[in-house]
Amino acid sequence: MTAFLVRRLLSLAFTAWLATVAVFVVLEVVPGDPALLMLGTEARPDTLEALRAQLGLDRPAPVRYAEWIGGLLTGDLGVSVTYNRPVAELVAERLVITVPLALGALALSTLLALPLGLFAASRHGRAGDWAVMAFGQLGIAVPGFWFAILLILVFAVELGWLPAGGFPGWSAGAGPALTALLLPAVALAVPEAAILARVTRAAVLDTLREDYVRTARAKGLGRRAVLGRHVLPNALVPVVTILGLQFAFLVGGAVVVENVFQLPGLGRLVYQAVGQRDLVVVRDVVVLLALFVVAVNLLVDAAHAAIDPRPRGAA
Repeated sequence: MTAFLVRRLLSLAFTAWLATVAVFVVLEVVPGDPALLMLGTEARPDTLEALRAQLGLDRPAPVRYAEWIGGLLTGDLGVSVTYNRPVAELVAERLVITVPLALGALALSTLLALPLGLFAASRHGRAGDWAVMAFGQLGIAVPGFWFAILLILVFAVELGWLPAGGFPGWSAGAGPALTALLLPAVALAVPEAAILARVTRAAVLDTLREDYVRTARAKGLGRRAVLGRHVLPNALVPVVTILGLQFAFLVGGAVVVENVFQLPGLGRLVYQAVGQRDLVVVRDVVVLLALFVVAVNLLVDAAHAAIDPRPRGAA
């Protein structure tokens, strides 16, 4: 297993390096003059020269890339042009909102999708199966921002049970903070649950056709015992893969939901940085999200190796 994980680690490290090269080229080489892109064509020449000196654009691109990678390795992400603050501080402030939001959405998605997928597979071709499939189609088709607005209209405006947006901060207490994250977590969880339920259903249906499942049934085990002891553990490999991908997406892809609910999370930081042309923040956050996806993929591979030994043998 150690050799398998080492090979995967080397492969993902190469992928992470390619991601840093791609981001650097797209944001600092292809535009020609990033300072002109950030300040616009109406900027004064002396202002452009000052920004070029501040960003180090007067040095060759390979030197700037090496300095940037060195800063990433030491935790120095540079200083935001818009906020005039270290990017590392901005990211740390936003992660304490985005990570709990993503974890809550992932927990809700899992708690909703796994029972639905098992239920649909155990009633394959019947009304329950069609109902779950319809939920899956609807959850995938409905735009996330529209569903978020619908939740606000129902639970915040009409019923007044939950806040419509904003974040009071963790200093206000865990109760108010988690309450503010509940509706955004639901808005993120339902579309992901629709995907995960369909994957779970397909994985369980494939497992139900295995010989050992028929043997368990022939021994007289009930449907719940067969599903719980034999089917679900063996159907977890594709489910774990989707869970890892969903968590990476929830951390880096919650831009729309965070803007709808006015949450000062990482997605909103990227959105604001793009609007303000703060390429320093955009570059660093995009690379951090890419590295996070790579790390999640490594954890998923490790989970696969622990659940199913066949990938180790194949490697």
